[in-house]
Amino acid sequence: MLELFHNTSQHCSKQVAKNYSTSFYSAIKMLHKDLRAPICNIYGFVRFADEIVDTFHEHDKEFLLDQFKKDTYDAIERNISLNPVLHSFQLTVNQYRIDQALIEAFFKSMEKDLEKQTYTKDEYKEYIYGSAEVVGLMCLCIFCEGDKKLYAKLKDQARSLGAAFQKVNFLRDIKADFNGLSRIYFPGCDFNNFSEAQKKCIEDDITNDFREAYKGILLLPLKARFGVYVAYKYYLSLFKKIKKSGPAIVINGRIRIPDYHKAFIVFRAGIKNRLRLI
Repeated sequence: MLELFHNTSQHCSKQVAKNYSTSFYSAIKMLHKDLRAPICNIYGFVRFADEIVDTFHEHDKEFLLDQFKKDTYDAIERNISLNPVLHSFQLTVNQYRIDQALIEAFFKSMEKDLEKQTYTKDEYKEYIYGSAEVVGLMCLCIFCEGDKKLYAKLKDQARSLGAAFQKVNFLRDIKADFNGLSRIYFPGCDFNNFSEAQKKCIEDDITNDFREAYKGILLLPLKARFGVYVAYKYYLSLFKKIKKSGPAIVINGRIRIPDYHKAFIVFRAGIKNRLRLI
């Protein structure tokens, strides 16, 4: 019956991914079936922590995050949790021997969201590492399936991909972060007077992240490559749309990729995959 509990818990994390991000979940479905549940398990954990700091305004968020952190480490140590999302996460952490230093860095960034509103360049780099790059590294642990040499080879590119995704999210969500949560992640930016020059500086940095990330995608194991490439193309398409939009549009709205465009991305990616162009 323990296997039933494992499966039920992982189904909960799968549902979290499906409910919160149709784009990301679509990319997960493009992975080899052996990789889908572990990646959903990571997503569920990250999503719940993010919900605490971004959404639960009527509750003591500091207490909730601290309790979630304690419950996470307890689940990993005991190999079980009655919280299905944490139980599925610990299954993945223990199976793939994910370094707990990555989890600690993640929580450190989440804790900053409880109080931090603006960032210096160094603080921004540290936040990006903990909130996004370590998630890329956790996923890489799964994709490499114990191949330490491959993990070491692709580590920097995995960090770049995580960073690119996070920075695009920041650009997309400026209105919600700035107006709703009073957060300014990008150092030196004044969103009351957001200029084309400031926007271009951010975009140049993201372009470099995408360029480096793509090099790593080409070297991923076949079981992971197509799904990661689809996620990469989703975010790259969103980024290109943001680049074409003026600062005022980015500040006052939330740019999205239509569902038909997402379907076209998958179609084109599938053709390239069959032709072995990725």
